[in-house]
Amino acid sequence: MHDQPRYKPLAASDFFADLRSARAPVEGTVARGQVHEDTYFYTGKVGSNPGDYMPFAVTEPVLERGRQRFDIYCSPCHSRLGDGNGMIVQRGFRTPPSYHTERLRKAPLGYFFDVMTNGFGAMPEYASQIPPEDRWAIVSYIRALQLSQGATMSDVPSGQKVPSEPPQFRGDPGSGATLPEIKAEGEPK
Repeated sequence: MHDQPRYKPLAASDFFADLRSARAPVEGTVARGQVHEDTYFYTGKVGSNPGDYMPFAVTEPVLERGRQRFDIYCSPCHSRLGDGNGMIVQRGFRTPPSYHTERLRKAPLGYFFDVMTNGFGAMPEYASQIPPEDRWAIVSYIRALQLSQGATMSDVPSGQKVPSEPPQFRGDPGSGATLPEIKAEGEPK
């Protein structure tokens, strides 16, 4: 097995009439992992227009995955609220659009998928960093963020806990809790 006959890449061969050992792939050959039969899943488009449906069911784990991926890839620019006031803006970079504008609230789901895939304006494309299923999970989370802005308590499913007040943090500085103010040593109290 170790010493079997083989051709080195692009070496000459008298076996074939054209004397080449490298053969062109058979017509219709698809590279491994590149079968994309569901074009909507991979493009977010129906024909040439963005579609407005999810290619799979939106469940709680899908939304959670979308939130995680959003926090990693999107929140540095768009912020965790999706309002466009992320960390890069606070450091002087261009402000990205808020997901809560009327234009983006009305945008079809495929639009967000396409922008993540191909980029738009100052936003780079994320096709090589985020797989399609994660891009769709992010799209579902973006839509949930948009819907949350006008939600009321009656919109929360029964059995779900919703805090009515922000949490109160207590503890020493090493515990990770936030304290109102910590004075440096030697400062007057």
